[in-house]
Amino acid sequence: MKVSIVIAVEEINDLVRDNIRHCLAMDYQDFEILLFLSHPTSESFPKTRIVVRADLAFNPAQRRDLAINEAQGEILAFIDDDAYPESTWLTAALPYFSDITIAAVGGPGVTPPEDDLRKQVSGWCSASPLGGGPSAFYRFLPSKVREVQDYPSMNLIVRKADFSMVGGFDSSFWPGEDTKLCADLTLKIGKKIIYDPKVLVYHHRRAIFKDHLRQNGRYGFHRGYFARILPQTSRKLVYLFPSLFTILVLLMPAVAIITQILGFSRRFGRDPDFTSGQFFIFNFITISLAYFLMMAAYLLLLVVNALWVWRISRRLPVALLTMPAIFLTHFWYGAQFIRGFFSKKVKR
Repeated sequence: MKVSIVIAVEEINDLVRDNIRHCLAMDYQDFEILLFLSHPTSESFPKTRIVVRADLAFNPAQRRDLAINEAQGEILAFIDDDAYPESTWLTAALPYFSDITIAAVGGPGVTPPEDDLRKQVSGWCSASPLGGGPSAFYRFLPSKVREVQDYPSMNLIVRKADFSMVGGFDSSFWPGEDTKLCADLTLKIGKKIIYDPKVLVYHHRRAIFKDHLRQNGRYGFHRGYFARILPQTSRKLVYLFPSLFTILVLLMPAVAIITQILGFSRRFGRDPDFTSGQFFIFNFITISLAYFLMMAAYLLLLVVNALWVWRISRRLPVALLTMPAIFLTHFWYGAQFIRGFFSKKVKR
């Protein structure tokens, strides 16, 4: 069974070279590499076909769709340009395609051990229970085999016939095109997507804080938009929590003043011994205490999560830095989720 490994990138860089080097060292050898570029290059690699499309604005989804006509393999193995596969990547995935009801197979994208401190922190933000939620245990760390509804294209291996049947990726979305593809595979044609921890790649992260937050803000925006248009896969409580957190952080300090203006607790105003000044102080203290307790509980969760990261990674600086990184990630992701949910359409 021939596999076409699909990599979309603007131009060849050291990460792409490293990706190809690891692909060529895999156990499975019946494959080709399709490298979709924006700019011409004089470089060449074994078992690699380079397709230059300078006429297309860089959009990974749009370029990956070219594989429908360019790929010679029965299976399309999508991997990000800043990732590289484990040697058993394809040998672990291909047996699943003997079952015609399975359209795609995915696996974890583990932060490479050679990444620097800031990238390690970014990786553990996604891989930890508080930072990544339930999906952290299988998207970013090896976990048990399971069927999934949604999986990222950083490490997604798809039957070409099924990919073509649903029209490939929807290039209107980036990021988010993989969510739409998975929804089409599972809901439109009724196929399955399987997660297997052995189908493993190493995925370099965006360094904290600026690059990490920019990327997660895009994820939040598109997830919010999908929560409105694709509720089957994206309108889940786990995706709403960051938005609830953002609202809490922004609005709770103002609640005391708002309730005072609106006369929220009028019964106190009927008590002649309870003056308006006393009411304001009582109301402010009550709500401030509630806000403090909720934020203290969140801080405790950050500490517990950091201890968990320390126990797994054995790197104390990484564990400590996950606390401010996760706080900012939750806040920014939540804000962008709300913005995306109320957007009429996603603009590139």
